[in-house]
Amino acid sequence: MQSELTFLEEQNISEALLRKVEEFRESYPVSDAVKNRVSRPSIPFYGKEILEMAITALLQGSNLLLSGAKATGKNILAENLAYIFGRPTYNISFNVNTDSSSLIGTDTFRDNEVQLRKGSVYRCAEEGGFGIFDEINMAKNDAASVLHATLDHRRMIDVPGYDRIELHPATRFIGTMNYGYAGTRELNEALVSRFLVIDMPPLTEENLRKIIEHDYPQIRPDAEAAFCGLFLDLQLKAQNSEISTKALDLCGLLGPSGRAGRGRDRSCAAESGGDGRHEQGLRYLREGDCLGYGHDPHPGGLDARGCVRRAVKVSDSGYAGCAF
Repeated sequence: MQSELTFLEEQNISEALLRKVEEFRESYPVSDAVKNRVSRPSIPFYGKEILEMAITALLQGSNLLLSGAKATGKNILAENLAYIFGRPTYNISFNVNTDSSSLIGTDTFRDNEVQLRKGSVYRCAEEGGFGIFDEINMAKNDAASVLHATLDHRRMIDVPGYDRIELHPATRFIGTMNYGYAGTRELNEALVSRFLVIDMPPLTEENLRKIIEHDYPQIRPDAEAAFCGLFLDLQLKAQNSEISTKALDLCGLLGPSGRAGRGRDRSCAAESGGDGRHEQGLRYLREGDCLGYGHDPHPGGLDARGCVRRAVKVSDSGYAGCAF
């Protein structure tokens, strides 16, 4: 078992799948020119069923579309899949100005002649990379339509005025999308049909604990339980439309807490967290030392779920807030 795949063994991923992944990696070595694009994710993705489903689909040659609410780990999963398969990663962030030239390429003048400046999709197709389409439903449908021949059984790119290229056998594309974000739209059915769609489930307490312990192995058990209670209550309230999903920001909650653990004053670290979306976590950080560093301001103990339920309220602006 290659060291890159040990975290899959720890999650009891099917041994047959792991063998096929190793065979895939051996069959398609990465060229030295793009080895710098094979990067280790900052955190592993936790979720056995989703991992097995995604790995199986990629082994079969399918492209993936990861759809789900905020903080479900869509981008983390995409990065982990590219790393699991040992492929160079090409990130393409979609927006309202995305067009075919930014995806495939455009003409440029170089060495006294007109040449094709290859776009990320073109380079991904040549090098056998994993292309990650971030927020794919923010692009206009006519821009994404240029990918139809790339994503379906034809697996090719035909650039007018240049040669047609066949996709490298290891090339795969993974799209991510959130519903309800400003600027998003419904995807064209023809485009969706070219992906295998995976609906990402909400973060569970078990997986949330693994994420926290990965980043903060020295965390106190009571502080970990309190933080999990806070986030899971926010997640539940966001699902029930009691608060805005803007408050559901795991990175925004963990970041200031980590800064406090590295010697910075807790109040100062909390303030550096930014805007009102994170106030529910930042106020908890000021008052409760939520990742368990330093003096415990609650010597009598902390009933995590009960404390958090009493703390969370809806502010006038629609964000979640905490009152301790």
